[in-house]
Amino acid sequence: MYDLVIVGGGPAAVAAGVYAARKKMATLLVAEGFGGQSIVSADIHNWIGEKSISGVALAERLEAHVRAYEPGIEIWTDRVESVSLASSSPRVFSVTTKKGEAVEARAVLVASGSRRKRLGVPGEDKLDGKGVAYCSICDAPLFGGKDVVVVGGGNAGLEAVVDLHAYAKTITLLQRSDALRGDPVTQEMIGKWDNVRIIFNAAIEEIVGDSFVSSVRYKDAKAGTSNLLAVEGVFVEIGSMPNSDIVKGFVDVDEIGRIKVDPRTGRASALGIWAAGDVCDGLYQQNNIAAGDAVRALLNIYSYLHSGK
Repeated sequence: MYDLVIVGGGPAAVAAGVYAARKKMATLLVAEGFGGQSIVSADIHNWIGEKSISGVALAERLEAHVRAYEPGIEIWTDRVESVSLASSSPRVFSVTTKKGEAVEARAVLVASGSRRKRLGVPGEDKLDGKGVAYCSICDAPLFGGKDVVVVGGGNAGLEAVVDLHAYAKTITLLQRSDALRGDPVTQEMIGKWDNVRIIFNAAIEEIVGDSFVSSVRYKDAKAGTSNLLAVEGVFVEIGSMPNSDIVKGFVDVDEIGRIKVDPRTGRASALGIWAAGDVCDGLYQQNNIAAGDAVRALLNIYSYLHSGK
């Protein structure tokens, strides 16, 4: 019987793990790896305390920090598959992992983060890593002198254009609607660049290529026509999906599946379940915010375990 099971290996999970160990709570942290989505970032400038750090280096430091508290915290390299109420008590949870391990805990903190949305069109899976990319910060230098497409007109898409501007020959931004949704200042900036063009009301239908991307087919929603655009790279920047499946149907979630939490405590709708980081319905998704929210949740978990409230 654990006091707490922490699900995840990103900044939120690690911050909670360190605090749990220092509170001498019987804690199990289950993660397939450390670092979260930031592991693919080449150069992070907004992680407080580090002027500049790569995603890989950040992941290594996060892991080293929480492992410094072993055996005060137990760490499994595994993936949580489900969380449910245990038969032994109405206030105890059963946590099952991909490897078939099953444990019980008095509280669960879901800090499993999110994953990139995919287009779900023909050619995307086949050409993933062969011209189809999901991280402009990581992969922009690979497309020097090439014609590329960025899919998505939100902040993620606009930031991808900025990342690619110094490398790509041309950048075509495809937006499904008739207006961009991203930051107005960034919109104004990229609107002045000669190698950037924006096509509105454009929906990707197919990514074409044999061993590498050669073109994309998109539909002009207004004209009703299907158009082929020759490119060598496709950057998919249409947002992310929360990794909340393990508790769906068990706690309240919003329209895209993010766990609804009390912003003061991190508590989910089910007594004994907390969540922190990108898996939550918070307004902002940042490493520093995720870590802070997880610490707040952990302190509330500690109070709950000692008071039952």
